[in-house]
Amino acid sequence: MNQFTVNSGTLYVVSTPIGNLFDITQRAIDVLSQVDVIACEDTRHTNKLLTAFNIKNKTMSLHDHNERQRQEQIANMLQQGQSIALVSDAGTPLISDPGFHIVRHLRRENLAVVPVPGACAAIAALSVSGLATDRFSFEGFLPSKSTARQSVLAKLAEESRTMVFYDAPRRAIDTVADIVSQLGGARQIVIARELTKTFETVHADSAENVLAWLQQDANQLKGEMVLIIEGKPRDPDAIPPEAIATLKLLVAEMKPKKACAIAAEIHGVKKNALYQFALDMK
Repeated sequence: MNQFTVNSGTLYVVSTPIGNLFDITQRAIDVLSQVDVIACEDTRHTNKLLTAFNIKNKTMSLHDHNERQRQEQIANMLQQGQSIALVSDAGTPLISDPGFHIVRHLRRENLAVVPVPGACAAIAALSVSGLATDRFSFEGFLPSKSTARQSVLAKLAEESRTMVFYDAPRRAIDTVADIVSQLGGARQIVIARELTKTFETVHADSAENVLAWLQQDANQLKGEMVLIIEGKPRDPDAIPPEAIATLKLLVAEMKPKKACAIAAEIHGVKKNALYQFALDMK
């Protein structure tokens, strides 16, 4: 297999391991070895990874506090023909990590931005969670303060998609307690901790049982954590909002029975349920 060759004037968004160094891709190694500069969230942290693979390329810092100041500098470097790799401390850059402002600015300047896919804690956790993966939402970090966290959870109480969060294990007990209070103790959740590392743990149960498990084992309050919450189960007899909207438009133009038949055909819902709704509208 030939080595991947980087292009000049290109920013490579490079995913790096979230723990196990063997999860780095060969393409990531090739890119990091060849680019002119590696932009790092924390140069000290990234240098440990580079040392492990005998990569000695120049690094520069790019974090939350200097990202906006760096965007013109990076754009100028690319325009001059340099190649740059963007990495975060672990996983896929921009996913609750710095880089959004840089990438948006470069896109607006019509400069090349290329993904180098790899590890992502959110997707890794979701893939082994046992919860529905056909529809999910990534919600980032929950607020550290309980009042704000409860407010966020309350707003997500009706969400039917699986929800993926990052959270600090040290506040996991408080977070799960808030889930119990806002979403109910029966809601299924998954704690995925220290993924790909020595003490990797994936624990799935009801929120109230997970809370008891955390309270009994202080070791689960260490490391890095992904929290996944089951979406609210759908009522199979509920009429989708889009079907109701269609029905209201049709009823204004034709008899309810015909309107219900057409709306049911369009949205794949029960005609009788729509007809009852149409009667209730009168």
